[in-house]
Amino acid sequence: MEPAALRSGFNDHISVESNGGFDCPKNKQPFIIAAFNTELLLSCMEKLRRGHPVNIPSYDFKSHKSIEPSRLVNPADVIILEGILVLHDFHVRNLMNMKIFVDILDYSRFVKPSFEEFILTSKKFADIIIPRGGDNDVAIDLIVQHILTKLGQHDLCKIYPNINVIFSTFQIRGMHTLVRDVKTTKHDFVFYSDRLIRLVVEHGLGHLPFTEKQIITPTGSVYSGVVFCKRLCGVSVIRSGESMENALRACCKGIKIGKILIHGDGKNGRQLIYEKLPADISSRHVLLLDPVLASGNSAIKAISLLLSKGVPETSIIFLNLISVSSATCCFSAIPKFTCHKMSIVKLQAPEGIHAVCRKFPKLKIVTSEIDSSLDKNYGVIPGMGEFGDRYFGTD
Repeated sequence: MEPAALRSGFNDHISVESNGGFDCPKNKQPFIIAAFNTELLLSCMEKLRRGHPVNIPSYDFKSHKSIEPSRLVNPADVIILEGILVLHDFHVRNLMNMKIFVDILDYSRFVKPSFEEFILTSKKFADIIIPRGGDNDVAIDLIVQHILTKLGQHDLCKIYPNINVIFSTFQIRGMHTLVRDVKTTKHDFVFYSDRLIRLVVEHGLGHLPFTEKQIITPTGSVYSGVVFCKRLCGVSVIRSGESMENALRACCKGIKIGKILIHGDGKNGRQLIYEKLPADISSRHVLLLDPVLASGNSAIKAISLLLSKGVPETSIIFLNLISVSSATCCFSAIPKFTCHKMSIVKLQAPEGIHAVCRKFPKLKIVTSEIDSSLDKNYGVIPGMGEFGDRYFGTD
């Protein structure tokens, strides 16, 4: 998609003469809002995120109104939205993955009153500020390299940096093959599930905060190491989450473990049936245990409960064996641009992972593999069947 794909097409019909001109300092906030068709812009952005083509209206700057024909824009890997006031609206900003403010001297030189009142104030919302405009090749190259780096990551990790998929090896793929196989016996299913769970738990513990510490070895040498956080507890989502407790206890001696029971009701959604959590859980880092992240409804209910108990979102690490996505997303390199502001729009995101990460962007998710989708009965595809039934032998 070309950089100008979403540029200059969302201005409403408005008389410049009756409002004193676009650069008149008397024109306050209501005029700025009225001058742009924000609803149409948001609608087009949402459709492009979902992979649908959109018709961008053409705008005539002489008559100050939209004219025919409109321009067809097809969905692309990277969507670039540019405009001098593109960071002004909260709803538009909320759809962006990267917000860039390009500082161009001409704006402050020729339209200084409006620049300071309407444009400069949106600078604080930018993730990246590029001085000297579009001629700053160094800054542009850094942005392009950042996107290229994202290309090498897992499809979801580039959208949600809080997702951590453990490095896949033939050993891990082999264990997944066994636990997913319908012919695998209960004994083997439990054995290889426990091995995978142990790897996920160890990986999750690696995301805890630590402090540096020097110790003396038996040889009298000094070793510079680290000490991990001691204020830690686990919370298992009954029943499947209890299968992960033994691995957590094996890694963290004497750890406190709470329990949450959430029941799925077709009419009333997910209902909290039972909870027993450590009294001081608000001061602890929490490892939330549930082997499968499917639709995300139970996870959201459990996480919301932890937050209501005073647990900071940043102190929650969600551990599971498989997580579900309903679509794949990817980025491509950004071409050179000369616009004042540029933003990258979020693309269609996965089902369960999207539901959790979008609602709780500060927690971490650690998983061993990501599955493609859910069936009509909310079963994971390809999945491993009903995990709790297979693990506890009640299938």
